[in-house]
Amino acid sequence: MSALSPNYPFAPARAPFFYGWWVVAVGALGIVMSVPGQTMGVSVFTDPLMQATGVTRLQLANAYMIGTLVSSVLLPRGGRLLDRFGARLTAMAACVGMALTLLLLSMVDRVAAALATTLGEHLAAMVVLSFAFLCVRFSGQGMLTVASRNMMSKWFDRRRGLATGISGTAVSFGFGVAPAALQVAIDELSWRGAWWTMAAAAGIGMTTMAWLFYRDNPEECGLRMDGVAAEPTHLQAAAADEPAFTRAQALRTGVFWAVTLSLTINAMVFTGITFHIVDIGREVGMDASTVVGIFLPIAVVSTFARLVGGWASDHVSVRPLVLIQLVAQGVCFVACGDLTDPLHAAVAVGAWGITAGLYSTLLGVAMPNLFGRTHLGAIAGVQMSCMVAGSAAGPAALAMAKASLGSYAEGLLWCCAMTVVCFAFTALTRVPSRR
Repeated sequence: MSALSPNYPFAPARAPFFYGWWVVAVGALGIVMSVPGQTMGVSVFTDPLMQATGVTRLQLANAYMIGTLVSSVLLPRGGRLLDRFGARLTAMAACVGMALTLLLLSMVDRVAAALATTLGEHLAAMVVLSFAFLCVRFSGQGMLTVASRNMMSKWFDRRRGLATGISGTAVSFGFGVAPAALQVAIDELSWRGAWWTMAAAAGIGMTTMAWLFYRDNPEECGLRMDGVAAEPTHLQAAAADEPAFTRAQALRTGVFWAVTLSLTINAMVFTGITFHIVDIGREVGMDASTVVGIFLPIAVVSTFARLVGGWASDHVSVRPLVLIQLVAQGVCFVACGDLTDPLHAAVAVGAWGITAGLYSTLLGVAMPNLFGRTHLGAIAGVQMSCMVAGSAAGPAALAMAKASLGSYAEGLLWCCAMTVVCFAFTALTRVPSRR
């Protein structure tokens, strides 16, 4: 029996409970472990990176943009590989890749110094940073996240929203405490030591977890979605009842672009805010620990929003959830302009929490609900490519907005205008039939 056989080292069908709920637990852990490749995992290292390499904040944002844009180009291909090789092998490869990249980031100044004699000091730093950001974004935010999320979606149908809400609770908490936890790790272990620790956790710990517990879908384990054991004829009947859009068919629908554009704007702007969160606070007189501390109450609100959004997604169509998410993110963009005002801060936390909760719900349920599981990796790969490209532009766009307009607040108002346009487009789209 192969080491990657669905029934090795144990058969999920023999578990005393529906294995899909365990998939939810380990899938959520996989998404949390992608933090080093998420913007929140990079943002707390921006000051150490600038000090070590000598680049400016705008140059660092540009390197981040370049690396992220290139990773977005690769993600559609990664989605096809996910459909071919399954979540288990894909997640393992992503964890190993992320671990190696974190080791590179921990030595980025030394590698850049070694290349400086050939490329020049400035260009060497930009090349190494861009390459490192490319790898960590593709492996962490990209493939590990997509593999984990798609795997969870494939194990549920009627309870997909509930499963997404439950997993989102753990993810919300993990993402909420990550910036503060990473700041503590930097203070205690140094920025190099923090990345070494994360590399070990991803390369050894999460790779092992993915091998032990990840399974691509219930059918390969002799089960069916939502936990009903079935004979092969029943499995075929269930599969025939699912939507089965190809990637090309999905991309021709308006609702695919409505969902994708709303999530892309979210990824772009919140990536920019998170990347510059320390500087945004500094602009209005807040110290780093205080401004980073807003992520914890945001996590509390988003946890509740994910549970409600997950429950709602089992009972209503995708479009109302997209519209609510767009309203919340538009309000948040305006409120984030002045976090020293108690009312603005409270509104920002509440709106950010709501949009973060619904963002997670839509990522988990929208594509499988609308287009089925057969080509989910390829479809989700295109969606993730757009989102990653958007997130690439966010930090540089906000940095340029501050440089040209004088403050982050002015740039966020323009982002709110994009949200209004997307809201109108979403309201006018038609949801396609299941076939």
